[in-house]
Amino acid sequence: MENKKRGILERLNAGEVVVGDGGYVLQLERRGYVKAGHWTPEAAVEHPEAVRQLHREFLRAGANVLQTFTFYCSEDKLEISGNVTNITGAQINEAACDLAREVANEGDGLVAGGVSQTPCYLNSQNETEVKAIFKKQMDDFLKKDIDFFMAEFFSYVEEAVWAVEVLKTSGKPVGATLCISPEGDMSGVPPGECAVRLVKAGADIVGVNCHLDPLTCIRTVKLMKEGLEKAGLKAHLMIQPLGFHTPECNHSGYLSLPEFPFALEARAMTRWDVHKYAREAYNAGIRYIGGCCGFETYHIRAISEELAAERGFLPPASEKHGLWGAGLQMHTKPWVRARARREYWENLLPASGRPTCPSMAKPDGE
Repeated sequence: MENKKRGILERLNAGEVVVGDGGYVLQLERRGYVKAGHWTPEAAVEHPEAVRQLHREFLRAGANVLQTFTFYCSEDKLEISGNVTNITGAQINEAACDLAREVANEGDGLVAGGVSQTPCYLNSQNETEVKAIFKKQMDDFLKKDIDFFMAEFFSYVEEAVWAVEVLKTSGKPVGATLCISPEGDMSGVPPGECAVRLVKAGADIVGVNCHLDPLTCIRTVKLMKEGLEKAGLKAHLMIQPLGFHTPECNHSGYLSLPEFPFALEARAMTRWDVHKYAREAYNAGIRYIGGCCGFETYHIRAISEELAAERGFLPPASEKHGLWGAGLQMHTKPWVRARARREYWENLLPASGRPTCPSMAKPDGE
């Protein structure tokens, strides 16, 4: 009999580090499979080979979890976008589940069925209508072989709570992440109180994703942890931040940057930035560590390499990567060979190569 994979809570309860995957939406937009502005995931049906390949890259980089490519896949979002006229949300959800499961089974991966914020909430705040949307998505996922649910990218904790309440009826573990800053959600609810509400609703894993850079997100999760401790509640902590530097953003995050979404490359995190992020997240008590928009496969590999001692292994992708630049020892140029050491990369201050550009921008709408 084939050994049954250990579930997400089994792994986290054992104190293991769980490495999440990276960003799909921006990466697939750059590769020509997602339309900016709409950000809908019909590529799971139209171009399954593209989604499959990205899943496979994340798994090879060390990810333990592959999220279904179902961001913004509620029927109301698909209808409003007008970008998907001949494919239903159910078709996308089911195809995305099949792709994630196919690749996860190539390794020791788990599949997380993902739901995200809805236009319906912003338009009506009608709990019954919003929950019906989540219920429909959940039913699609339950027809497939997923391991747990992830409610992600919620600006308002109230809507995230409604999602968790619906998803818990499945009997499967539920994670919930908010795209909020240390200041709290868009209604001003502090991170600590957000975490308390999510756990009371039934979330097993809580944290933040997207909108802000890694170190800012760590601050937010620390506040969530403090809130849970004060309330006498327990939950596993997770984090999946942006792969971009966003020091000047506050409440609305990178959406307010003038460079969003087509000129963010100059803000990209280096793999060495991600080493620092992974270590600081681990030291903060976070055990589910991944990335969101801007996190590419080499970033996920960096998390895996930084925490290799804690996990007990390196990922397959490290076979093609000398740790801390060790592969540069073979270079013909002596000044490049001199960079084959940890101290060099940890202390490097990367130049942008753009002498007329500012180091920071003035965010819009803040």
